[in-house]
Amino acid sequence: MNIGVSSYSLSGYMAGNQKSIFEAIDKASELGFDSMEFIDVYAPEGKDAVEQAKEIGAYCKEKGLPISAYAVSADLLRDPEYFTRELIQKDLKIAHALGATLFRHDVTRGYPPEKTYARGFEQNCMPVVVPAIKKVTEAAKELGIKTMSENHGFYYQDIDSIERLINAVNDENYGLLFDMGNFFCGDDDPAAAAGRLAPYTFHIHAKDFFRRSRDRVSPGEGWFRARNGEYLRGTIVGHGDVPVGTCLWLMKENGYNGAVSIEFEGCEDNLYALRVGLANMRRFAETAEKKG
Repeated sequence: MNIGVSSYSLSGYMAGNQKSIFEAIDKASELGFDSMEFIDVYAPEGKDAVEQAKEIGAYCKEKGLPISAYAVSADLLRDPEYFTRELIQKDLKIAHALGATLFRHDVTRGYPPEKTYARGFEQNCMPVVVPAIKKVTEAAKELGIKTMSENHGFYYQDIDSIERLINAVNDENYGLLFDMGNFFCGDDDPAAAAGRLAPYTFHIHAKDFFRRSRDRVSPGEGWFRARNGEYLRGTIVGHGDVPVGTCLWLMKENGYNGAVSIEFEGCEDNLYALRVGLANMRRFAETAEKKG
């Protein structure tokens, strides 16, 4: 199994040590990852983002790290015209320059606070976001890129809405970036999600969370609340409450053979967390292969 890492997972290393994205690529290679996923490529002052992406892609190739995916933010419900234009005219060009064949864009974080009515997903969200998603994935086809959206943002984060949206778009070029941990944020079971959503999945994030009862007093700094009020905190993959190994096995059983990127957002030391998380993922993957 190809086990990679998101550049997002190295943000603590880069910020804390004033390291560049190229030094982060060096570190990913040194740690033993098989591939890299990138999020929001920005160019230094005076340089074009597409040129920066080309240099990153070439450097990854030199290091023997294939690029599994490129990910950007968007909100196709709040401002569909702007974000659709940006995704097509700017972000897809960056993905292509990187050499990525998978491109993740967000769907929405939900309705703005001032909108106190007509919040229904099926009735009022999908008629807006589905046409926008179709435009983006049609443009991506011309570049040989598949598009996908991730289960995050609290609004678009549960099994039912994911399945309904992907089927509404109804295009083989559009699918899911399956983030194991994020299903806790939307009050769903990650293993149940893996068993049901594997056929739609183009890429996987291995992410782990500690999970605490919503009835407890707040555990303090580093924790946030899921939709149902439970407390969550990011941690090293394999140390938390997400059934990571089970998710991998179910994905494998249901035909998934793509890459898996570690997405670490915990409080532990950045490089220690990635080293231990990768070792855990190797064991989980080996077990999933045997069960298969």
